[in-house]
Amino acid sequence: MKIWSVANQKGGVGKTTTAVSLAGLSVLHGSRTLLIDMDPHGSLTSYFGFDPESIQPSLYDIFQAGKTDLAFTQSIIRHTKLQNLDILPASTAIATLDKQLGAKSGMGLAVVNAVKHLSDHYDHIFIDCPPMLGVLMVNALAACDHLIIPVQTEFLAMKGLERMLNTLQMVERAKSINIAYTIVPTMYDKRTRASVESLQFLRDTYPDRLWHSMIPIDTRFRESSREGKPISHYRVSTRGARAYSALLDDILVDKSLTKRAVRA
Repeated sequence: MKIWSVANQKGGVGKTTTAVSLAGLSVLHGSRTLLIDMDPHGSLTSYFGFDPESIQPSLYDIFQAGKTDLAFTQSIIRHTKLQNLDILPASTAIATLDKQLGAKSGMGLAVVNAVKHLSDHYDHIFIDCPPMLGVLMVNALAACDHLIIPVQTEFLAMKGLERMLNTLQMVERAKSINIAYTIVPTMYDKRTRASVESLQFLRDTYPDRLWHSMIPIDTRFRESSREGKPISHYRVSTRGARAYSALLDDILVDKSLTKRAVRA
């Protein structure tokens, strides 16, 4: 089982789209796939037709329970309409976790302890992260084998990337772990100077961490979200779907994806 977290400390850069698209393509590859929504906004949960305002149980219960086993974790997971694609949904109540449990010992590994029971049930897990540092972000980073950082190709997004990398270093030091990561340029529009110059800045500044390609602007993403389907199950031949397919191929063969010893 391989786990990817999709995170950036800026909203609107394509985190949920990236998680959904990669998960949909993973299913087409024949993999049993789980999505975990760790964003209090619940965009991923809403994407598949569940209401984060009312859904019970949810990710919130994993944090409240403290200790979990396979049966408990499975009781929270919901099936989507797509075969082999499940979701562990978020409720808006997870927005209160930092205030309630942020200082409680062991909360940084709540998700690690929950998903460790699922290794015989899923091949791939994709975690959609909140855009702010807190107990949810710490859990997502501690749980993943590899971090994917979508970055919109415009200069305001560079600050979000900078903050994300600072957070990554903080979590690595605190948890004594080493997290591999890949920066993925998103919403690229070759017709605009802002996109072209932003992509060049990323190439110049992060040459060893930047994915070699980019995710283009594609209106089919909006259409597929309206239908509640990953783009792979809506229009698999579009340029956006082809780009994410190439990204999935690359992260699947990345030899840096190794399990780490995690310390509380």
